[in-house]
Amino acid sequence: MGALPPSLVDVLRASRERRGALLSDARTTAFRVLNGEADGVPEVTADVFGGLYVISLYRDLTSAEEETLLDAAVAAWAPRSVYLKRRPREARVLANVAKEALAPETAARGEPVESLTALENGLSFLIRPGQGLSVGLYLDMRDTRVWLKDEVRGRTVLNLFSYTCAFGVVATGGGATRALNIDASRRVLDWGEENARLNGQPVDRYDYVAGDVFDWLKRLAKKGEAFDVVVSDPPSFSTTRTARFSAARDYAKLAEAAARVVAPGGRLVACCNHAGLPMRRFEAMVAEGLALAGRQGRAVRSLGPSPLDFPSPPGQEPALKVHVVELR
Repeated sequence: MGALPPSLVDVLRASRERRGALLSDARTTAFRVLNGEADGVPEVTADVFGGLYVISLYRDLTSAEEETLLDAAVAAWAPRSVYLKRRPREARVLANVAKEALAPETAARGEPVESLTALENGLSFLIRPGQGLSVGLYLDMRDTRVWLKDEVRGRTVLNLFSYTCAFGVVATGGGATRALNIDASRRVLDWGEENARLNGQPVDRYDYVAGDVFDWLKRLAKKGEAFDVVVSDPPSFSTTRTARFSAARDYAKLAEAAARVVAPGGRLVACCNHAGLPMRRFEAMVAEGLALAGRQGRAVRSLGPSPLDFPSPPGQEPALKVHVVELR
């Protein structure tokens, strides 16, 4: 990609201003202010959490280019602080050996922030900007969380690959009778418990389960447990002690396992954020998984990121795909 645009301050200022109603919504303080090519700065994104900005680089910039970008961000946005995340294509490989280079714990500009509370549609989420490449909340799922909250009153919810349990918090806030969160990492589940407490929600440790999702889906199916809504939001790639997962290769297998624990009349919320997997192919993989589980499904909703803060370049579909299927 080419160099940063010469009028970078103007580009960044205009990008933020295009967020329109989000800028004045007191119930939502977390959203994307720069979305790469669609906002004029290819392979660079920026998310805001209150006065904190997190800039992510998906290409290598020189030190001088990084400084120029950071200075422009300060001039355009007047942030409390800015944190920088470097996400080269090989970041998954490097993350274990060069974490500090990829995700510095210290602020690149402004004051250090150990943690802060951000709002999304009136719910509170704990953000930790120096804790790695991910800071606690995936903002492209905001519209899906809005939809979920309206669907779950009186229902049970299973939240797979739960990370910091945002879907669980939203489900409980929407009146779900139970939200069971499963993730491989106990650390992020503890973070999820903190999010629940931030919102005045009760915490039952039995609903925050650390372990391999596929193993737990087998256990739940064997015990005959079923849920009214199952949210499946895996990383595009993951490795545990016992298995490797690739969404582009393995999503049908995941959909099969998840479908086995969806109650009759319940819904599978299948999510994928792999830019290289087209929506039609993704939907076909979900259908394949349902067939393998011996279930029939009816597509009821397609969701994705809000075009207000996650615009796509002309002719490109968003990386995030959410396919909601009702199962018989």
